[in-house]
Parts: sequence; structure tokens; C-alpha cells
Amino acid sequence: MIIGIPKEIKNNEYRVGLVPSSVAELIAKGHQVFVETHAGSGIGFEDEDYTNVGAEILPNAACVFDQAQMIVKVKEPQAIECAMLSANQIIFTYLHLAPDLAQTQALIKSGAICIAYETVTDNLGHLPLLTPMSEVAGRMSIQAGACALQKSNGGSGVLLSGVTGVEPAKVVIIGGGIVGMNAAQIAVGLGANVVILDRNMETLRQLDHQFFGRANVLYSSQETLKEQVITADLVIGAVLVPGKTAPKLVTKEMIKLMKKGSAIVDVAIDQGGCVETAHATTHDDPIYIVDNVVHYCVANMPGAVAKTSAQALNNATLPYALKIANLGYKAALLIDKHLMNGLNICNGKVTLKEIAESHDIEFTDPLTLLK
Repeated sequence: MIIGIPKEIKNNEYRVGLVPSSVAELIAKGHQVFVETHAGSGIGFEDEDYTNVGAEILPNAACVFDQAQMIVKVKEPQAIECAMLSANQIIFTYLHLAPDLAQTQALIKSGAICIAYETVTDNLGHLPLLTPMSEVAGRMSIQAGACALQKSNGGSGVLLSGVTGVEPAKVVIIGGGIVGMNAAQIAVGLGANVVILDRNMETLRQLDHQFFGRANVLYSSQETLKEQVITADLVIGAVLVPGKTAPKLVTKEMIKLMKKGSAIVDVAIDQGGCVETAHATTHDDPIYIVDNVVHYCVANMPGAVAKTSAQALNNATLPYALKIANLGYKAALLIDKHLMNGLNICNGKVTLKEIAESHDIEFTDPLTLLK
């Protein structure tokens, strides 16, 4: 199979779909890889690193899209990239279509085979291709929140850890999944007063055991959620409903009741956000203030630590990319039900129920298209 790696063009996105070591694995299996010039230079992988393992460098994205049978990216294709996709061409990347009707329509129009990292599952019901970036985003959320709390950024001027004789900040984490757990690890390590909210009792038991009293683990009833949010110095939105738009759990009314200079980091913003006052921001302009509360809502948080993120992502995605390349997309999807769950759009049809429901578009059973 001919595989193409374009340079990411989203704001301040320096990750790359395949690092040189991953390209080497694909070429060793007999595949051909085209890489857009400087695709990995933002994280220290130069064109020579790719040619040394057998890849061919192309001068621009149009050439890559024109020649590749499968495009491997990191972030969702931007409008100009959607326009370069062709019928039956495979795109394997994060898509996050539930809150993005424009991209959904563009991918339907393209006729491409669109496989989303974030909806691929495993035998335990987990999301293995989302997990590494959730780990990064969770850990980064505390770092971003600490900056948002600085007085120079409009925050209250509270230090997360406190100091001798001064109490630490209160960090409230909504959601105890991969993002929430990783956020809690960093916040607890810094010495903050940490509260984790979730509705899954088994998740709460696991978190209680893991943190052994170093974090308060609470069931997220509406009243408890409100009480914890309005008394927090920093709120981390770590809610995920796979394939769907995130529920708006933190309301405008709660924001108005929060302490002046408190901060929110909405990690769920790439799925629409779990905070009613949240809208996506960029690394160039990451924060804004609503009702005296600092909001950090960058939709590609892991892009700020692009080298670590790209390597972690490749560790997870490479086996799936190899399977698709080795078998072809139809056979790969038909023999692997978990990879099949990653198929969001195929030949102009929406093949994931959650996406269809989000946009009120007809759902098509992928098996009818593949067999």
C-alpha cells in the first residue's frame, strides 16, 4: 500500500502521523511511504531521517494526497485537506466529528474511508488510540491550569501546592477516566487539595484505592457537582462519551457562582466541551475570561508537547496502520470488530451511530458497505 504523511496544518500542531521508526516498520513490510517535506521537523525529525529509512519526500500536501492510498495524520483534516481527499482513499487520524458538522459533511462529500483513532476500541471496552493523548492532556491540564491561575493571566494568584503556612489550591476534576486520573496524579503530586467526581461506582472504587485518601473521590450528583465547582480554585473538565458530543455539566449559572479568578481547563473541548461557557481556543491565544473565571480550552492540548505526544501516539496507532496496510481496509475492518468501531464515514455514508445521531444524518450499517 502507498501511505502518505502530510505536514499538520492546525494552529501550533507539530506532531506527525508517523515518526521515522514507524515508517521503517511499514517499509519493512513492503509498503511505500511518501512524506511531505518538513512534516516532522517541528519535533526534530528531518527529511533525512525519513529518507534514511526508505521514505520518499514530496514537496507539498497536494502531492502526498494525490499519490497515497492511505493518509495517516494526527488531527482532523482541515477544510483544505478534506477537499484533497478522494473516493476510496483511506484517512486514519483523529476526527472528533460529533461537534463538527462542517467536517462531517466534507468527509461525506469526499467519498473517503474515514477511520477515527478516538472510536477504535479493545477487548476491555477501552479506547486504546485515544488513551495516550488522554494521558498527555490529563497531565498537561494541571500545568495549564496552574498558569491560568497566575495573576498575570487574570487568575486569582493561587499556587496549586500552597507553601508552608498557606493552604493549597482546591482542584476539582470532573470525570475519573484516563484524563481525570492523570490530572489527579499530577495535582496530588503537587500537593493540591484534589476532588474527583464520577458517576461510575467501580471507577470511584478504583480511584479511591489508587490515591488512598490523597484525593477525595465523590459521586457526581447534580448538587455535589455544583457545590464542588463553585468552591474550586481550578476545575478540570475530563468528561468523555465516546463518539458523542460532551454533555454540558458545568452550567453558566455555576460559572457565575465560582470564585473570582478561579480557572477552568476543559479537556473535553475537542468533543464540544463539558462547560457551557467553553469554546475552542488555540495555543496562540489559549485563554479567555467569562464572569471573572479564566477558561483554557485549547482543542489540541498535546500539540504543545509534540515530540512526547507523537511518539506515544505512534506506539498505539502503528499496529492498526500495519493491519490496514497489510490486509487492505475491507479485510482489516471485517476481521477486527474493534477497528471496525473506528470507521466513522465510508463511501459517503455515516457508519457510526453516535455521529449520525449528533447531526441527524442517516446511519448506514458498515457491514452493508464492506461485504
